[in-house]
Amino acid sequence: MKTIVAALAALGLCLSPVAHAPAAAQQELLDYATIHHPVVDDEAMVVSQNEVASRVGARIMAQGGNAIDAAVATAFALAVTLPRAGNLGGGGFMLVYLADEKRTVAIDYRTAAPAAAEAKLFLDRKGKREDNADRGYMASGVPGTVAGLKLAHERWGSLPWEDVVRPAVELARDGIIVTRDLSEALRWGRKRLSSSDASLATFFKPDGTPYMYGERLKQPDLAWTLDRIATVGAEDFYSGEIADRIVADMEAHGGLISKADLGSYEAKIREPIATSYRGLQVVTMPPASTGGVALLEMLNMLERFNLKEMGHNSASTVHILSEAMKLAYADRRQSMGDPDFVGNPVDVLISKAYAQERAKLISRERSTPPEAISPFDPMANESPDTTHFSVVDKQGNIVSNTYTLGSSFGSGVLVEGAGFLLDNQIKNFSLRVDVPGATFSNSEMNKIEPGKRMLSSMTPTIVFRDDQPYLVVGSPGGSTIINTVLQIILNVVDHDMNIAEATVAPRLHQNWKPSELEIEPGFSSDSLQVLQSLGHEIELRDTIGSAQTIMIDDGKIMGAADPRRPGAAAIGVGNLRIEEEGS
Repeated sequence: MKTIVAALAALGLCLSPVAHAPAAAQQELLDYATIHHPVVDDEAMVVSQNEVASRVGARIMAQGGNAIDAAVATAFALAVTLPRAGNLGGGGFMLVYLADEKRTVAIDYRTAAPAAAEAKLFLDRKGKREDNADRGYMASGVPGTVAGLKLAHERWGSLPWEDVVRPAVELARDGIIVTRDLSEALRWGRKRLSSSDASLATFFKPDGTPYMYGERLKQPDLAWTLDRIATVGAEDFYSGEIADRIVADMEAHGGLISKADLGSYEAKIREPIATSYRGLQVVTMPPASTGGVALLEMLNMLERFNLKEMGHNSASTVHILSEAMKLAYADRRQSMGDPDFVGNPVDVLISKAYAQERAKLISRERSTPPEAISPFDPMANESPDTTHFSVVDKQGNIVSNTYTLGSSFGSGVLVEGAGFLLDNQIKNFSLRVDVPGATFSNSEMNKIEPGKRMLSSMTPTIVFRDDQPYLVVGSPGGSTIINTVLQIILNVVDHDMNIAEATVAPRLHQNWKPSELEIEPGFSSDSLQVLQSLGHEIELRDTIGSAQTIMIDDGKIMGAADPRRPGAAAIGVGNLRIEEEGS
């Protein structure tokens, strides 16, 4: 800390108490203490990256559904309204808090490797990864989304399955009005979507131009698939007519997914992992997500530092966060994999004792070089385009869900006659374990094997205060997901922000490799100079993450949609009811 103060002094800066205007004897004008305000509701809330999808989920709860019903409806709606990330052909992770039972369960519906997948299929003679692991028909793993949503609804949903899927059917059939965000995404994603003729035919007009802002995009093949899921059931995706169309497209274009792969896929219930942080309980996903482990390890380390006293996004705080991030990101890449295939040292990594030892490696005087920490990096190829949504119902049930196609628009392949995009998650495996000198991951724990789930950074999280749900948080962003979730929690717990302030505040991201400290706009240039003097390599970048968050406090449900990605919305059920009754 003395080093940072000295560095500030060298820049001609000093630290002094901040003066506050004295409180008036009698307040004469209505004033608010904060600039950014959450959406407040007395009943229930959905926060997602797309307003239409948030409304679908809120309306389901207004019709008597619970948080699980709303989550399923929101997820299916996002498959229509947010095709670059919302999906049927990908996978993800869901945390469900059951208010009556006062327990949290984790659903792992991560994409899995097809039986025919072998590393050699995706490597050239020099051990370099081929493009077929990232784009096209071979890049796709077996999708888990439909199975995961079905499992959640089967166990804890309250409305009929068809009722929660039907809104998405109607959106696909009747069409959605293209937003500026979607129009730009289609223009930007044309190269990837050129991976299949069906993708181009769906998202581009006959003259080859993308659908533009204000135009109506209908997806009749997707409506057919969603209607089959709604009426025949989720099993049709894995063993019925939908499965037949997936396999026919795979066989016609050299893909790897077989009918047997689809038929054997299962979403799995796992035990969440947790730690305490300054008296709060933080509950998150276990492997095959590495995000939860890294999040808890960082919180355990950071609990040993007085971040509140250091100040939000000060040079001191950013330095400590960066150092903790490097350590945790190195650890998550060293010894993690699908728990059905390998043993993960989760209990060690999230223990207070281990954090105490790791925290001793954090120097207040300098930035630690990455080579001094760990050489492993199984997550080098993870994509930032995922999506998260959070749901709270009036009974107190909660869903925190993150799911993905991988890259924006996944593999770029849209299943002919079925209307949905497939993931490109094969690239998230360690494909070259035994090839010396290759340039990407060599983790034995994350090597590709039939039926295995590749590692992920997805980190859906619920924070409890006095044994009651307090925060619901998650984000897309590839490897930045974990640090985004971390900073939301720190902003609320250490820096006393409301959930809107915590969501809007500028973010940083520090990986193990590459070693640059990535900084969003909004940080003090003086602080950046201090950080450079400590040895940090600063990289100014665009936005980090897209957290869709909820806080439950003082009988109110408060939602914040991250403005970093256009179109996100927090929709309260009570607010929706008033709006619709008044229209």
